[in-house]
Amino acid sequence: MPEAEMMKGTTTIGIVFRDGVVLATEKRATMGYMIASKRAKKVYQIADRIGMTTAGGVGDAQQLARIMTVECRLFAIRRGKPITVGAASTLLSNYLNQNRYFPFYVQLLVGGVDRTGPSVYSVDAMGGATREDDIVATGSGSPMAYGVLEDRYRKDMDEEEAVFLAVRALRSAMRRDAGSGEGVHVVVITRDRYEELSEESVQKIEAARAA
Repeated sequence: MPEAEMMKGTTTIGIVFRDGVVLATEKRATMGYMIASKRAKKVYQIADRIGMTTAGGVGDAQQLARIMTVECRLFAIRRGKPITVGAASTLLSNYLNQNRYFPFYVQLLVGGVDRTGPSVYSVDAMGGATREDDIVATGSGSPMAYGVLEDRYRKDMDEEEAVFLAVRALRSAMRRDAGSGEGVHVVVITRDRYEELSEESVQKIEAARAA
């Protein structure tokens, strides 16, 4: 099996806040007990206002990200309108379900903003898709992350509060889960933008909220 296919172990988080969605992951990829990468990419933009987080086999995740990016573009061209978050998650779940006898070893989040508002969907390797109304976490560090998310989440959170909560949950997972670590990658999606936050921006939010 190629080395890239064996990389696994992660924490990914999706939070629905007042005006949009926060998708966040850490950057460690593991291969057994070895840290195979400290700069692994686990959040992919698959449409103008839709992102996808990945947990599981890196090779499988990258292939699915390429497929979904193409399919979302084709949808927009054929229909003359952008694909919705729900439609993207259904498309992804159908693709995974068709391959369940030779499955992609992944657990995915699809989140973004469309004409119905912000939403996040969890999609498993067998093609099961579930809409999450508020918070969701996947990967080996998700039990630790959920402890923070369920304790601190509120329905009316603003963007900065949601980013701070996502990062706090990630840091909790990184302290206790060997498959998670090496920093955070945070994406904010609203009606107006899809933005990958810099490390400096994340640190400023952490400092401001901790003060």
